[in-house]
Amino acid sequence: MTVSRTAPEDQDSDKTRAGIQSVEVGFALLEVLAQAEGPLMLRDLAASAGMSAAKAHRYLVSFQRLGLVVQDNASTRYELGPATLRLGLATLSRLDAVKMARERLPALMEKTGHTLAIAVWGNHGPTLVHWQESPLAVPVNLRLGDVMPMLSSATGRCFAAFIGNGVGADRARAMIEQEMLLARKLGRTDVPTTAAGVRELVEHTRAQGLGQVVNVLLPGISGFCAPVFDADGHLSLGVVALGSSATLDTQPRGTVAQQLLSMTHQLSADLGWHRA
Repeated sequence: MTVSRTAPEDQDSDKTRAGIQSVEVGFALLEVLAQAEGPLMLRDLAASAGMSAAKAHRYLVSFQRLGLVVQDNASTRYELGPATLRLGLATLSRLDAVKMARERLPALMEKTGHTLAIAVWGNHGPTLVHWQESPLAVPVNLRLGDVMPMLSSATGRCFAAFIGNGVGADRARAMIEQEMLLARKLGRTDVPTTAAGVRELVEHTRAQGLGQVVNVLLPGISGFCAPVFDADGHLSLGVVALGSSATLDTQPRGTVAQQLLSMTHQLSADLGWHRA
């Protein structure tokens, strides 16, 4: 008779995959508290985590000892404790938004089939810092380090709409003024030439949730740029999708735009941003 023996390294691997179920179960309570608008009563916290009040209480006792949860003596409600803040701040300090975005582009390209890019706010405006061209893409005369115009590019429109009053806002306004002046001189009708027109474009972009151009910056090329926010709600970067106007779905609620928004929303959440 042959006896099958499991190698020690295989046993360790099985244990690693199995994990510790009680930790995973208890973490559900922390997730509920993290998503709640305020402190919760035990019964509400337990119900939201899908467990009995007695079971939830046992976990909460341990979490309180670790500083992960605190309980108000007067209301008896539970809230996240100081240890979660320390962990969160430590995690945020280690996050690299551009690196995280780059790691997600291959999967997004597989879904969209179009060229993708990452833009950040540089000294001279919204600047392309990563470029990933689709093998099936129409050649586009854009490269790393290019500073994108504020009104005639999807990237610029994204930054104009979501940069807020943070770093770069004054520079953004100056760039917009210069671009409007040039557009008026050239008699362009595909970009705003007045302050009212810019406000309308910004409001439209915010309503869509991403910047968009169709045959504006480059003939025959359309694109989207979706914002990524950090934990403080500041614009961290923009993720761009662009391609031939003949093949790119240019509808804001179309496949490409929605896949782009899905990716940027998740990245923002992973950076600590919480949508209101």
